[in-house]
Amino acid sequence: MPANRGTPPRVGRPRAKGPSDSELTPRAEVLAAAAELFTVNGYAATTTRAVAERAGLRQASLYHYFTGKDDILATLLESTVEPSLTFAGRLLDGLGECDEQAAAAGLWALAAFDAELLFGGLYNLGALYQLPEVRGERFAGFRRSRGELKAAYGALLARLEEAGDPALRTDLLLGLVEGGVAVARETGGRQPRVVGEAVADAALLLAGRTAGQIGAARTAAARLRPA
Repeated sequence: MPANRGTPPRVGRPRAKGPSDSELTPRAEVLAAAAELFTVNGYAATTTRAVAERAGLRQASLYHYFTGKDDILATLLESTVEPSLTFAGRLLDGLGECDEQAAAAGLWALAAFDAELLFGGLYNLGALYQLPEVRGERFAGFRRSRGELKAAYGALLARLEEAGDPALRTDLLLGLVEGGVAVARETGGRQPRVVGEAVADAALLLAGRTAGQIGAARTAAARLRPA
């Protein structure tokens, strides 16, 4: 009887350095390697060969999973928005035509979820949002999803009936969430949930809520947040 009988063969493309000890799939390893190299070395300075080598794959094998570097970047960026967008959709559906208190709780919950997601990643992918390459056609899906997420923030903000330019306030709110995560990353040593809560408090301050109203929103948001 052959010694390897009963052991299923590895599927997928061959690795340059043999089987990986990681539990990640080859595709996920490419994304993890790219996230590190794009944020540490820069997107323009990173080649697909470098990504493949970091992932332990041959360069030709990388193209089994992605068409090129922009495809990898687009996939990474979409992963930073889609979970928050899905959460925002469920949140808005659940709130319906709510009053200001419920809208404040919803806004707190969304900002906390979004900031926690962005901070919880190993690398600061939000720093790649402003790359000139992201204006290209391949990134239209990411830009559309981020625009829909911004609209969800705007819908909740509008229910708080604050004066001022709604579009500007929404832009500032999204910038606060993404920028707050970037600031928190500079110092390190914090847990994602703590960062998410601090960013959410700041979001309600921007929305004109008082300390007491923020505390009430934080308490009410507990039932809106995922466990």
